[in-house]
Amino acid sequence: MSTSPLDNPFYYLENFHRVLNWIACRYDDLLDDQEQRFIADFSRLPQAAQALLVRMIMRKGTLFRASKLEYAEIGDARIAVESLLEQGWVDREPYLDLQTLFALLRKEELAHCFKAHGIKSAEKKADLLARLSPHYDAPQRLTQWFEGFDDTIFSLGIMPLCDRLRLLYFGNLYQEWSEFVLADLGIYRYEKVEFSLESRGIYQRADIDVCLELHQCRQTLDEGGMLTELATRALAIRTDNPWLSMRRAKLLYQIGYRAERDQDAVLALAVYEQCSYPGARVRRIRIWERCAQYSEAMALLQQAQAAPENDEEAQHLLRIQPRLLKKLGHGGVRKRVTRAVTRLDVSVLPSADHSVEQLIQSHLSEEGSEVHYVENTLINSLFGLLCWPAVFAPLPGAFFHPFQTAPSDLYSPDFYPRRAALFEACLAQLEDGGYLSTIRQCYVDKFGLQSPFVFWGALTPDLLEQALHCFPAQHLLRWFRRLLHDIKANRTGMPDLIQFYPEQRRYRMIEVKGPGDRLQDNQLRWLDFCAEHEMPVVVCYVQWAEDAILAE
Repeated sequence: MSTSPLDNPFYYLENFHRVLNWIACRYDDLLDDQEQRFIADFSRLPQAAQALLVRMIMRKGTLFRASKLEYAEIGDARIAVESLLEQGWVDREPYLDLQTLFALLRKEELAHCFKAHGIKSAEKKADLLARLSPHYDAPQRLTQWFEGFDDTIFSLGIMPLCDRLRLLYFGNLYQEWSEFVLADLGIYRYEKVEFSLESRGIYQRADIDVCLELHQCRQTLDEGGMLTELATRALAIRTDNPWLSMRRAKLLYQIGYRAERDQDAVLALAVYEQCSYPGARVRRIRIWERCAQYSEAMALLQQAQAAPENDEEAQHLLRIQPRLLKKLGHGGVRKRVTRAVTRLDVSVLPSADHSVEQLIQSHLSEEGSEVHYVENTLINSLFGLLCWPAVFAPLPGAFFHPFQTAPSDLYSPDFYPRRAALFEACLAQLEDGGYLSTIRQCYVDKFGLQSPFVFWGALTPDLLEQALHCFPAQHLLRWFRRLLHDIKANRTGMPDLIQFYPEQRRYRMIEVKGPGDRLQDNQLRWLDFCAEHEMPVVVCYVQWAEDAILAE
């Protein structure tokens, strides 16, 4: 009988050891002396000291009251911490400023500490802090603040080192240690990716510094820091690492967008002009338009139309162009004519227990066909099964640890270009018929493994076989190529239902719109794409049967 990792009270410590061993093996040549020494010294500590350190690392902040460090498996934290004090990783007498002291102590403790100031019971903590601040501008140790206090404040001094190790493991600083060290790894199964030195996203020590600087810039942005200074700082970041270059481009886009919101068009334009991230060019056009610089906007729009970066940009350009032409005095501008999509009007009785899509699924099934509610799951899943080797290729910056659901660069504009040869080898099977056995075998071999594309819960064997039987290979090829053109934008917006006619080996896709609902941009793009390539698709507009009766 198997046991859960959670049955082991030190499961989080075992997982942390896995992290350190992984980092030591994979990044040995990039670790500095302090980091190497930490990994070696940590393994020699008593178990209780190791566990206490991991618990502290996982908690928020770096200051902890000893009385709050209560863990049954560790025992007395004041005893376990001794080894950490000897290593210099924890300080039991840190200097605390007044604001930090207020964050750590309860109101009744503060009242006793500052009784000389005549604290009133009704006085709020924030008001008390404001009143005392002019009198206490220098940090002090806890014993100086509160002589005879019966608790201890521990300060964790190695968080910067731990953050660097966390960065090496996750490839970012947004994921916390708790995502791994507290995880029951038996719940999910992951593809085994071949890790090599060549597959590392961080391959020189300078990359770590760039990562840290990018993260700090993003934190400053989130905290509402000065945009002008932040933009200068971000633009000054230099790296020859393609993965980091893309992260820098994304940061610049976010800074430019924030400048737009702050109505600082000059700064936004200056940042966007040096930003290669998708969407930055359209933002520049819209800024020029808002500033009534129509000629500049039109010149950039025409440049973009000559080589649009993706379907989303092309859609935006087509919307902007008529406005600009009109403002430039070009009369008689015709609006873009969209391709006609067959309309299906259906009246059904509403049900509190079923969505409108489920009601239409049931209604159409009465016609004798097989109808499935698939939305974005089916086409994505077929793509993921056929292109599994390309998706999980161990390219630099794609996989940092063995427990990733998807490559880190999945939504990067260069996701496909970096894997073009691999994807083309997969897609070639749609030309020679090999895709059928490949998809079926991958379904068996990889069933249940985490994937960014395959929805195991939705893709039953029957649905898979019906899809392979009824979908023409050329339609699959066009869908998959559209996905690869812009994964982030095109993996959603697909029609809700699929209707199979197995005897005729044909299908029909159905986008369902309930009363008052309208088509979204990504749905319009998918419908237009299907209509362009003569793929059978309809938009089903639903009216509640009781409303139809009242209208008669």
